[in-house]
Amino acid sequence: MALYFVDYDLRKQRDYQKLYDALNALTSVRVLESLWAFNHGNISCSQVRDHSKQFIDSDDRLVVSQVTDWATYGALKSPPNP
Repeated sequence: MALYFVDYDLRKQRDYQKLYDALNALTSVRVLESLWAFNHGNISCSQVRDHSKQFIDSDDRLVVSQVTDWATYGALKSPPNP
């Protein structure tokens, strides 16, 4: 099981709900306002990015990271343990 962070900037239309629903379907945890974390096995960052692109607009920005170590301060919730 690997831990992934998804961070985004939604720019013009800012239709957050589609992306929130997709992240919730992955049992993601909202760590910061635009940073979510989830555990998943056997998937690449590129696959997560490609899946997530269908829930954002073409002018939005997205970063997907596979994380092995992290620390938080003042987070909304802690990332799940891998």
